[in-house]
Amino acid sequence: MIADHFPLLGLRIEVADLQLRLPSPEQLGQLADVAADGVHEPGMMPFGVPWTEQSAADRARSVVTHHWATLGRWTPEAWSLPLVVLHRGTVVGQQAISAKEFAITTECSTGSWLGLRHHGRGIGTLMRTAVAHLAFEHLGATDLVSSAYLDNPASLRVSAKLGYQPDGIARWAVQGRLRISQRLRLTRHDWRTTARPPVQVHGLQPCLPLFGLAE
Repeated sequence: MIADHFPLLGLRIEVADLQLRLPSPEQLGQLADVAADGVHEPGMMPFGVPWTEQSAADRARSVVTHHWATLGRWTPEAWSLPLVVLHRGTVVGQQAISAKEFAITTECSTGSWLGLRHHGRGIGTLMRTAVAHLAFEHLGATDLVSSAYLDNPASLRVSAKLGYQPDGIARWAVQGRLRISQRLRLTRHDWRTTARPPVQVHGLQPCLPLFGLAE
């Protein structure tokens, strides 16, 4: 079986009515459909790479090719885990967690997107909770970092709910104009002192060497 060679295909994270996993081919197609339907309101751009400015068809295709490329570059020294998010069995978005030299730095970063029709339902907070739990409670992370543009209050609220603290700003040129992002940092201490729902992780043990960790 392919999971014998790439055990991350068997990894599952569950919180409330969400499940996060690497998508099957069918689920990857459904994720592309979600992207084609829209990820954010017109006129805003929450991403450093403005991939959502493409046509619906190109946007969908980019989700598929980016997913394949991300897994194809995987090494224990530099990895990014692009998990599909299922809400009561329906694909609603993607939550990624990434690291470089994780065994040394013990720091991960996160990035995510959610289909526009699924905004405002608390799903974004739960999906970030899921990967934070994986990082802190199972991989031994000490820090989780993220960022959001100052004009993206929804993302900033998610970080605040989970206990992230400001970690400086960055200035970017995006689509020919200045964008300022707020860097954010969540420490293991702050994570463990913040109320959160229970999370369950399944199928992690055989994956540990792929994260650069001992079994």
